[in-house]
Amino acid sequence: VQLQASGGGLVQAGGSLRLSCANSRRTASNNGVGWFRQAPGKEREFVAAISWNGGTTSYTDSVKGRFTISRDRAKNTVSLQMNNLKFEDTAVYYCAASIRSTATSDRREYRYWGQGTQVTVSS
Repeated sequence: VQLQASGGGLVQAGGSLRLSCANSRRTASNNGVGWFRQAPGKEREFVAAISWNGGTTSYTDSVKGRFTISRDRAKNTVSLQMNNLKFEDTAVYYCAASIRSTATSDRREYRYWGQGTQVTVSS
């Protein structure tokens, strides 16, 4: 599994961004996929996850109602739509594939990590 995250950028508070995570494998992954973020001086934290077939999703409380995770198995991509962005959403965002097929929030269950993409929200 090789993952590549993209879509980060600079946006004003209240704005939107859409992150994309592409899996370079030709066949659809049967792994759950998650998004994590890491702000300067802070631990990497869970943001959202989706199960292998997209049937189950999970979000950290601070993004519920604002972020939506989805996956397109035909295109082998997972997206994170981020609306109503806040200054505290500023971080480097990473996508990762889990060793499980479920939408897990446990960072220890993620084995394959893409490079990060910077999201900066100006207040």
